[in-house]
Amino acid sequence: CVQPSVPPVPNYKLSMSIPEWLQAIQTYMKMLQYNHTGTQFFEIRKTRPLSGLMETAKEMTRESLPIKCLEAVILGIYLTNGQPSVERFPISFKTHFSGNYFHHVVLGIYCNGRYGSLGMSRRSDLMDKPLTYRTLSDLIFEFEDSYKKYLHSVKKVKIGLYVPHEPHSFQPIEWKQLVLNVSKMMRTEVRKELEKFARDMRMKILKPSSAHSPMKDRSRGKSLSPRRRQASPQRRACRRDKS
Repeated sequence: CVQPSVPPVPNYKLSMSIPEWLQAIQTYMKMLQYNHTGTQFFEIRKTRPLSGLMETAKEMTRESLPIKCLEAVILGIYLTNGQPSVERFPISFKTHFSGNYFHHVVLGIYCNGRYGSLGMSRRSDLMDKPLTYRTLSDLIFEFEDSYKKYLHSVKKVKIGLYVPHEPHSFQPIEWKQLVLNVSKMMRTEVRKELEKFARDMRMKILKPSSAHSPMKDRSRGKSLSPRRRQASPQRRACRRDKS
């Protein structure tokens, strides 16, 4: 019997532009394919240190199995490590469709004054976006408009912090530094919140909320109570990604 071909892991070449490199990474993810099986092949606990998640990403490249949205974020971080001009941060969406809520996550990218994303989804316009968006809010609104095509209304958007380029870091990823209840906000208000947050991120003045005791999310001026540990957030995050 013929062995299935294993896609080669992309290697950065000095001749490549950053958009070309990101495209090579996204092409690789698409070759792994979206996991439609209903079984998650890699366990990803969001609270694990970055170093542990990078080990899981290495395993993904060895196994070459289909992946879902959360695995794609971890793999995207792993493959963009060592490119200090490329800042990576998670973007999570909670949407509502036909009486059900769905969760989805992509890897936001910021480089040379432009925003884009890497990711995996059942829908081709809910994963990677080219590195062409001038502002973070332009990128988020592009996702929101894409969701509308599938009659999904976006309820919440969560933006995390830049992920360190140090693959051996014991720091966990900060998944939700900013939480916006977008369904209850005007677009002008959403834009204002996102642009203030993006500016603070670029200036690197935001600290992981997990570094302080009570978690303070700037969620429309409210501070949230300390984070409650939930069982298997990754199962909820992608199991119902109908996006």
